Amino acid sequence: MARFHVGHASHVDWKVAFSLAAAMVDASRTRQSAGGPLTLGFAYFTDSYAGHAAALLSQLRSRWPGVAWVGGSGVGVAASGVEYFDEPGLVLMLGALPAGRFEVFSGARPLRRIVPFSALVHADPGTPDLAELVSEMADRTASGYLFGGLVSPRNGGWHLADGAWQGGLSGVAFSADVSIVSRVTQGCQPLGPQRRVTRAERNVVVELDDQPALACLLADLGAGDDLQAALPQLRATLVGLSDAGADAASLRGGQFGPDVRVRHLVGLDPARRAIAIADLAEPGMSLAFCSRDMQAARRDLVRICSEIREELETPATVPAEGSSSEAKAASRRIAGAIYVSCSGRGGPHFGGPSAELQIVRHALGDVPLAGFFAAGEIARNQIVGYTGVLTVFHRGA
Repeated sequence: MARFHVGHASHVDWKVAFSLAAAMVDASRTRQSAGGPLTLGFAYFTDSYAGHAAALLSQLRSRWPGVAWVGGSGVGVAASGVEYFDEPGLVLMLGALPAGRFEVFSGARPLRRIVPFSALVHADPGTPDLAELVSEMADRTASGYLFGGLVSPRNGGWHLADGAWQGGLSGVAFSADVSIVSRVTQGCQPLGPQRRVTRAERNVVVELDDQPALACLLADLGAGDDLQAALPQLRATLVGLSDAGADAASLRGGQFGPDVRVRHLVGLDPARRAIAIADLAEPGMSLAFCSRDMQAARRDLVRICSEIREELETPATVPAEGSSSEAKAASRRIAGAIYVSCSGRGGPHFGGPSAELQIVRHALGDVPLAGFFAAGEIARNQIVGYTGVLTVFHRGA
């Protein structure tokens, strides 16, 4: 698999941003003469350009005839080492994947030509029964693995799949011949042990470990029984939820594993000693209280980059913030990367503008990368939140 080509730009006029990003792509192609004809393109744009989604797709087709396009809008977009957040921005990434190894799909164009092994999925968050549609799509792949995210609903959420769409889901499926490595980072710090839901009514958790859920929450916060004193902490507290039968050993090194969904704590019921969460809870599920923490987010992002490098057969000993030698070795094998992060993350959550993407670049090297900040992330067979989903295409041994 040849290395991908990336271009990105910001300008109040989307046509100017397109011209600047396209020039970067052309310059990359000039530096790399090998690779064959371009066949697949990814286009992510901030919602400043959402009203021009159809016109943008027309420009993409005109500039690169024969390329199949997927992508969508977000509150921000990402390239290697840089993010455009709450400002006009466009990122393009093009590659030369052989015919028969990928197929673009949408509600108007179902999969027919390939047996999908994995898939990149974009979806409109307002779609009815979206979680079920994502799960069904995962079931259609041989690996059961999806990656992607929900487009921004501001200014109308648009996703591209050889057409500009609102509603439903779309994306591109890959055959088993397309080698990918994907990891999920939660970036939340667990505040206490993983507990078992023993009594629940829809989104209200009444008991954890056969104890009143509110009492467990206060104990994990170290607040005793003083609910008033705990209110500032409670406003910053989330829950990590995983299904019954999932990998319950998901607190690895003080971090959540990929089976955990982070959700808001949305209410308290002092009379019943219960809590309400922004998801349905069922007896047997695992639940841990957590908080968003900058240092935890940085460590966990470095962790998933390290795991990707190790899977690409680079040295397993990795310094805390990544390193130049291992990153260079990994980058030689990475053809391109897709990074979908939560709209609640981004630079400020990591210490400064573009800090999140700079961590990825420092750990993996200056590899071709495109992505966006989503209204919800897609990993495996479910929609998650407060996460980053990093997927790399690699060129084999």
